[in-house]
Amino acid sequence: MITAGDEMAFGWLFDRHSRAVYNHAFRLTGSWTTAEDVTQATFLVAWRRCGDAHLVDGSVLPWLLVVTTNGARSEWRSARRWLALLRRLPTERQADGDLADDVAARLDDERRMRGVLAVVRRLSPAEREAVALCLWSGVSYADAAAVLGISEVAVRSRISRARSRLARLLPDEIKEGKR
Repeated sequence: MITAGDEMAFGWLFDRHSRAVYNHAFRLTGSWTTAEDVTQATFLVAWRRCGDAHLVDGSVLPWLLVVTTNGARSEWRSARRWLALLRRLPTERQADGDLADDVAARLDDERRMRGVLAVVRRLSPAEREAVALCLWSGVSYADAAAVLGISEVAVRSRISRARSRLARLLPDEIKEGKR
Protein backbone atom coordinates (compact mmCIF):
# COMPACT_ATOMS: atom_id res chain seq x y z
CA MET A 1 0.00 0.00 0.00
CA ILE A 2 1.41 3.36 -1.04
CA THR A 3 0.23 5.24 2.04
CA ALA A 4 2.13 2.75 4.23
CA GLY A 5 5.43 3.44 2.44
CA ASP A 6 5.56 0.26 0.33
CA GLU A 7 8.47 0.72 -2.12
CA MET A 8 6.98 -1.58 -4.78
CA ALA A 9 3.68 0.28 -4.66
CA PHE A 10 5.49 3.60 -4.89
CA GLY A 11 7.43 2.33 -7.92
CA TRP A 12 4.14 1.43 -9.54
CA LEU A 13 2.79 4.90 -8.68
CA PHE A 14 5.81 6.50 -10.33
CA ASP A 15 5.56 4.31 -13.43
CA ARG A 16 1.86 5.02 -13.77
CA HIS A 17 1.82 8.79 -13.19
CA SER A 18 5.31 10.19 -13.87
CA ARG A 19 4.52 11.08 -17.49
CA ALA A 20 1.36 12.99 -16.53
CA VAL A 21 3.22 14.79 -13.74
CA TYR A 22 6.11 15.64 -16.08
CA ASN A 23 3.79 17.01 -18.77
CA HIS A 24 1.88 19.01 -16.17
CA ALA A 25 5.16 20.43 -14.85
CA PHE A 26 6.22 21.43 -18.38
CA ARG A 27 2.91 23.17 -18.98
CA LEU A 28 3.36 25.12 -15.78
CA THR A 29 7.02 26.03 -16.25
CA GLY A 30 7.51 26.19 -20.00
CA SER A 31 10.86 24.40 -19.61
CA TRP A 32 11.60 20.71 -20.15
CA THR A 33 14.57 20.88 -17.81
CA THR A 34 12.67 22.60 -15.04
CA ALA A 35 9.82 20.14 -15.56
CA GLU A 36 12.27 17.30 -14.84
CA ASP A 37 13.31 19.00 -11.60
CA VAL A 38 9.72 19.65 -10.56
CA THR A 39 8.77 16.05 -11.36
CA GLN A 40 11.59 14.75 -9.18
CA ALA A 41 10.58 17.07 -6.37
CA THR A 42 6.94 16.02 -6.71
CA PHE A 43 7.72 12.35 -6.23
CA LEU A 44 10.08 13.12 -3.37
CA VAL A 45 7.27 14.98 -1.63
CA ALA A 46 4.87 12.15 -2.49
CA TRP A 47 7.24 9.62 -0.89
CA ARG A 48 7.75 11.72 2.21
CA ARG A 49 4.07 12.62 2.59
CA CYS A 50 2.49 9.41 1.31
CA GLY A 51 0.26 9.30 4.38
CA ASP A 52 -1.18 12.70 3.44
CA ALA A 53 -2.11 11.68 -0.12
CA HIS A 54 -5.65 12.66 -1.03
CA LEU A 55 -7.31 10.02 -3.20
CA VAL A 56 -10.07 11.10 -5.58
CA ASP A 57 -12.18 8.16 -6.79
CA GLY A 58 -9.28 5.89 -5.90
CA SER A 59 -6.72 7.90 -7.87
CA VAL A 60 -3.80 9.82 -6.42
CA LEU A 61 -3.11 11.68 -9.70
CA PRO A 62 -5.10 14.85 -8.87
CA TRP A 63 -3.21 15.13 -5.56
CA LEU A 64 0.10 14.61 -7.38
CA LEU A 65 -0.80 17.37 -9.84
CA VAL A 66 -1.54 19.79 -7.00
CA VAL A 67 1.84 18.87 -5.43
CA THR A 68 3.39 19.49 -8.87
CA THR A 69 1.71 22.90 -9.10
CA ASN A 70 3.10 23.87 -5.70
CA GLY A 71 6.55 22.60 -6.71
CA ALA A 72 6.44 24.64 -9.92
CA ARG A 73 5.57 27.75 -7.92
CA SER A 74 8.53 27.15 -5.62
CA GLU A 75 10.79 26.55 -8.61
CA TRP A 76 9.60 29.78 -10.23
CA ARG A 77 10.33 31.76 -7.05
CA SER A 78 13.79 30.19 -6.80
CA ALA A 79 14.51 30.90 -10.46
CA ARG A 80 13.42 34.50 -10.08
CA ARG A 81 15.83 34.98 -7.17
CA TRP A 82 18.61 33.21 -9.08
CA LEU A 83 18.09 35.39 -12.16
CA ALA A 84 18.16 38.52 -10.03
CA LEU A 85 21.52 37.37 -8.69
CA LEU A 86 22.84 36.59 -12.17
CA ARG A 87 21.83 39.99 -13.47
CA ARG A 88 24.14 41.56 -10.92
CA LEU A 89 27.12 39.57 -12.21
CA PRO A 90 29.26 40.71 -15.14
CA THR A 91 28.27 38.98 -18.39
CA GLU A 92 30.57 36.54 -20.18
CA ARG A 93 30.63 35.71 -23.84
CA GLN A 94 29.40 32.27 -24.74
CA ALA A 95 31.02 30.20 -27.46
CA ASP A 96 29.01 29.54 -30.59
CA GLY A 97 28.27 25.91 -31.30
CA ASP A 98 26.11 23.61 -33.35
CA LEU A 99 22.79 22.75 -31.80
CA ALA A 100 21.18 19.39 -32.42
CA ASP A 101 17.70 19.33 -33.91
CA ASP A 102 16.16 18.06 -30.70
CA VAL A 103 17.73 20.91 -28.72
CA ALA A 104 16.35 23.41 -31.23
CA ALA A 105 12.93 21.79 -31.00
CA ARG A 106 13.03 21.94 -27.21
CA LEU A 107 13.95 25.61 -27.33
CA ASP A 108 11.08 26.28 -29.73
CA ASP A 109 8.71 24.42 -27.40
CA GLU A 110 9.95 26.45 -24.45
CA ARG A 111 9.62 29.74 -26.33
CA ARG A 112 6.06 28.90 -27.38
CA MET A 113 5.19 27.77 -23.89
CA ARG A 114 6.58 30.98 -22.39
CA GLY A 115 4.23 32.91 -24.70
CA VAL A 116 1.28 30.80 -23.60
CA LEU A 117 2.27 31.12 -19.93
CA ALA A 118 2.56 34.89 -20.23
CA VAL A 119 -1.09 34.96 -21.29
CA VAL A 120 -2.24 32.25 -18.86
CA ARG A 121 -0.70 34.20 -15.96
CA ARG A 122 -3.20 36.95 -16.72
CA LEU A 123 -5.99 34.59 -15.64
CA SER A 124 -7.07 34.49 -12.02
CA PRO A 125 -5.23 31.96 -9.86
CA ALA A 126 -8.41 29.87 -9.62
CA GLU A 127 -8.78 29.81 -13.41
CA ARG A 128 -5.08 28.96 -13.88
CA GLU A 129 -5.39 26.03 -11.50
CA ALA A 130 -8.49 24.71 -13.29
CA VAL A 131 -6.80 25.09 -16.70
CA ALA A 132 -3.67 23.29 -15.49
CA LEU A 133 -5.59 20.39 -13.98
CA CYS A 134 -8.44 19.89 -16.45
CA LEU A 135 -7.30 21.22 -19.82
CA TRP A 136 -3.57 20.56 -19.68
CA SER A 137 -3.45 17.39 -17.60
CA GLY A 138 -6.80 15.82 -18.41
CA VAL A 139 -8.12 15.55 -14.86
CA SER A 140 -11.90 15.22 -14.95
CA TYR A 141 -14.00 18.10 -13.69
CA ALA A 142 -15.30 15.91 -10.87
CA ASP A 143 -11.80 14.89 -9.76
CA ALA A 144 -10.55 18.47 -9.96
CA ALA A 145 -13.51 19.63 -7.89
CA ALA A 146 -12.77 16.99 -5.26
CA VAL A 147 -9.07 17.82 -4.97
CA LEU A 148 -9.70 21.59 -4.99
CA GLY A 149 -12.53 21.34 -2.48
CA ILE A 150 -15.08 23.09 -4.70
CA SER A 151 -18.13 22.00 -6.69
CA GLU A 152 -17.90 20.56 -10.18
CA VAL A 153 -20.04 23.47 -11.39
CA ALA A 154 -17.41 25.89 -10.04
CA VAL A 155 -14.67 24.02 -11.93
CA ARG A 156 -16.72 24.13 -15.15
CA SER A 157 -17.34 27.84 -14.63
CA ARG A 158 -13.63 28.53 -14.14
CA ILE A 159 -12.78 26.57 -17.29
CA SER A 160 -15.43 28.38 -19.30
CA ARG A 161 -14.22 31.82 -18.18
CA ALA A 162 -10.60 30.85 -18.80
CA ARG A 163 -11.35 29.58 -22.32
CA SER A 164 -13.17 32.80 -23.19
CA ARG A 165 -10.35 34.97 -21.90
CA LEU A 166 -7.65 32.86 -23.55
CA ALA A 167 -9.44 33.02 -26.90
CA ARG A 168 -9.27 36.82 -26.68
CA LEU A 169 -5.76 37.08 -25.24
CA LEU A 170 -3.70 34.46 -27.08
CA PRO A 171 -1.94 35.73 -30.21
CA ASP A 172 -3.01 33.98 -33.41
CA GLU A 173 0.52 32.55 -33.92
CA ILE A 174 0.31 30.68 -30.62
CA LYS A 175 -3.23 29.43 -31.30
CA GLU A 176 -2.06 28.00 -34.63
CA GLY A 177 1.25 26.68 -33.23
CA LYS A 178 3.35 28.78 -35.61
CA ARG A 179 5.37 30.60 -33.03
